[in-house]
Amino acid sequence: MRIAIVGTGYVGLVSAACFAELGHEVIGVDIDQEKVKMLKKGISPIYEPGLEELIRSNLKSKRLSFTTDLTEVLPHVQVLFSAVATPPGEGYKADLRAVFTVAETVAQHLDHDLVFVNKSTVPVGTGEKCEEKIQAILKKRGLTINIPVVSNPEFLREGMAVTDTMMPDRVVVGVNGGAISDQRSAISIMEDLYRPITRVGKPLVFMSRESAEIVKYASNAFLATKISFINMLTPLCEKTGANIRDIAKGVGLDNRIGPKFLHAGIGYGGSCFPKDVKALLAISREWNIPLPIVEATDAVNHQQRKRFIDRILQSLKKKSLVAVLGLAFKPKTDDMREAPAIDVIEALINAGHSVTAFDPVAMDRAKPLLPKGVKYSSSPLEVAKGADAVLVLTEWDVFRGLDLKALKKMMKGKNLFDGRNIYEPEEAETAGLKYVGIGLT
Repeated sequence: MRIAIVGTGYVGLVSAACFAELGHEVIGVDIDQEKVKMLKKGISPIYEPGLEELIRSNLKSKRLSFTTDLTEVLPHVQVLFSAVATPPGEGYKADLRAVFTVAETVAQHLDHDLVFVNKSTVPVGTGEKCEEKIQAILKKRGLTINIPVVSNPEFLREGMAVTDTMMPDRVVVGVNGGAISDQRSAISIMEDLYRPITRVGKPLVFMSRESAEIVKYASNAFLATKISFINMLTPLCEKTGANIRDIAKGVGLDNRIGPKFLHAGIGYGGSCFPKDVKALLAISREWNIPLPIVEATDAVNHQQRKRFIDRILQSLKKKSLVAVLGLAFKPKTDDMREAPAIDVIEALINAGHSVTAFDPVAMDRAKPLLPKGVKYSSSPLEVAKGADAVLVLTEWDVFRGLDLKALKKMMKGKNLFDGRNIYEPEEAETAGLKYVGIGLT
């Protein structure tokens, strides 16, 4: 099947490479000319394990190509995915201008039936608005072609995005509106598109478009709530002498709950959880339907980050040198969006301290986002040279195996603030470090 994917950001690029790997002919479309030039050379603009290899192999097989001209693509495709950005706008409402621009461009230039798929995370009712805009333009053009609008949200984990696309837990497709024949045609095309995945037993779940639009927000809000729930308990653990790891294990072994997303730390970040939680709250205000649990999830996440920063600042002497291990919001990605490191480092600099930092992948992306005074190092030991304190902000595997005795020898001080609980307190103390974790005593 020939498909176009508009937007070669995180979701669009991973989807394009994976659909090509599944045997479809895919054209990635983006208005960023420099990015398209890079992609045509097989260079990925984002770090994601396995992605660049997929891009290069499918460019070579000619199943994958890239262009800046959407109108050039439209005559040749059966399905078009809109995977453009929907960043927070006023009041954290999703900014849908790019989505509507894609829909209007399609309606203005298309001359045959096509399935329009919203892959971007969009508020409930967006599909209906896209359909209305498309139909209004087609009416002006005097055309009666069928362009059903489908919702197909993504559920990718950064660092695992290729695996999550090729072997997803589920594929959700929302279809409604228009004639019954249009719905059946859209369903049939989406079944054909995802057949390489459903053949290996992965479920393809059809529902109304409105339900599919809410599913993505609901999924991310629920996972964020699990994180905030376990983080909510950490001050209680610290006061009472309990161990948050033991509590998470005891809770997570309940099959009704499960162990995932019960790892205490300095809170969630990234491009999805913060944005989607706030966007869901904006939707709730628009429809006048309170979501108090989601509100609490957001509040706890902010408080958890602030509490960690306050503990660090209270422990440091004036004009301390602080070494930071990890800048990306999570391991296996260079994504700095809503990364806790940004807030922590800004607070340190504003308080008059100096900062050195190391991240295996994200330093180039971090530099424009961090204060100019931050210095960068080439290794997780070198970064600690002369430091009064070391902070762990991202749980990269390379940090887990770090020789803590060697780390202590590089340092001037002995404070180790473990924002991801990757070390054992006893191990750190044996190495001569003063260990501060989250929910640990």
